[in-house]
Parts: sequence; structure tokens; C-alpha cells
Amino acid sequence: FRSPARDTILSYATKEVGRGFGFGLHEALDQIGAIIGPLIFSVILFAGGNYRSGFSVLWIPALIVMAILYVARNRLLHPEKLESEQEAGAKNNPIFSKIFILYSLFTFFAVVGFANFPLISYHLKIKAIVSDAQIPALFALAMGVDALTALIIGKAYDRVGLKTLMIIPLFSVFIPFLTFSNMLVFVIIGIILWGIVLGVHETIMRAAVADLTAISRRGSAYGIFNTIFGLSWMLGGALMGMLYEHSVFSLILLAALFELIAIPFFLILTKEYKTR
Repeated sequence: FRSPARDTILSYATKEVGRGFGFGLHEALDQIGAIIGPLIFSVILFAGGNYRSGFSVLWIPALIVMAILYVARNRLLHPEKLESEQEAGAKNNPIFSKIFILYSLFTFFAVVGFANFPLISYHLKIKAIVSDAQIPALFALAMGVDALTALIIGKAYDRVGLKTLMIIPLFSVFIPFLTFSNMLVFVIIGIILWGIVLGVHETIMRAAVADLTAISRRGSAYGIFNTIFGLSWMLGGALMGMLYEHSVFSLILLAALFELIAIPFFLILTKEYKTR
């Protein structure tokens, strides 16, 4: 429920600074918050507190968020006015344009072939590749890479455009081969690539929706995009989970195949976008 509205408002607010950088900054701050919250909780526990005292402190940042949201809402009731350029004939611009359909297909195959971390961590646990304590450390590594990637790839998107999205299938195709191996060094490399791709997912993959749709259709477009993203993530996770029980090799091949299928859709998309 939150994501479409949030992404739509961000698409308006980031028009002047660059959508790539704006979405990248949002993702970086999101990851910083995701790290600081548990750290506050951990400090309280180490200081002799319990779970109740730990959770009781978290109302402070929650109130700060509500206050900021209240101020922002009162200062700008119509965030769409942040965009200076209004497209001609925007009201007649259909959501399901050829470009948006191509982008939706690219998103579906790119995400459905992206292995999720719970399955990767299950593999690391079952195969005893790392200790239980090292699994969250690897996840923290991925989150750090995600935050750093968000800022870098955001700037790159503002300069290069849609071409930067090619990173997703090109990197994702190697992730299952690395993360589902039995060698720690390959797993670590795979986790780093996983963090990079996740950073691209959370930034310019969302920013691109705004550049491919009209202002008047932006909210609906983000709703459709997030639905496709969520369904493909769920479907991919379910398929890979079932395949893991039978053949890890089949899982790897299927994930790689989905990423390869995403590439031609992306190439057609970029060609259509240039001639738009």
C-alpha cells in the first residue's frame, strides 16, 4: 500500500535534482535507518535492558517521522506541482503504452530470476558453508553494498539514462552460480553482486517508471509496477524454493534463463524509447 504513493511523490520531488540521484538518496537513507534502528535496540540490550525497554524507545523516531510528514503535507498539498514540465496531452496518454508494457515484461523476468536472500541463507546453512553468526553479517554486507550502489547508480542514471538498467540482467545472471556454490569466496562475490542488483532494483528501476509514463498516469503506473514487482518476486522465490529441494543445478539454470529472457525486452525497450 505504501510503495506506489511513496514512489509517485518521490518522482515529483526528484525532478529538479535528478530522478536517479533522488531515488538513490532515498534508498541510501532507508538503509541507514534500517541499520541505526537495530543498533539502538542492540545498545539498549547490551546496557542491561530487555526487549520491552528496547521497543519502548522506538516511539521517538516514529513520532519524528509523523511530525516531518505533517509539516511536508501542510507545505505542499499538491506534490505533482513540483514538476515544471507538464506533458502535452497527458490526460489522453494511456497507461498501457507499448513502452510501459515492454518495461513491465523486462521487470517481470529480471525480478523473477533474482534469487532472494532467505533461500541463499538457507543454502549457506544447510551446506554449512558459513556459521549461523556469519549469515546476518553477509546480509549486512549486502545492505552496505546496496546503500553505496544506490548513490552511484542514481548519478549514472541521470547521465546515461535507461542503459544503466542493463546492469540488472548482466549481474543477476551470475548470482545463482555464485551464491549457490559450495565455496565461500564465490558466495561472498555473489552476495556483493546481489547487493548491487538490489540497489539498482530499489533506485533506478523505480525512477525509470516516472520517465516512461505521463504525470497524470504516474500513480497508477507505480501501482501496476509494484504489483508486477511483488508478484514476480513471490513467483521466483516459490519456483526456486521448490527446485532447490530437487536440484540446485536446475534452480541455477532457471534463474539464469529468466535473466537472459529479460535482455531482449530491454533492448527493444531502449530502441522504442529513443524513437518516442
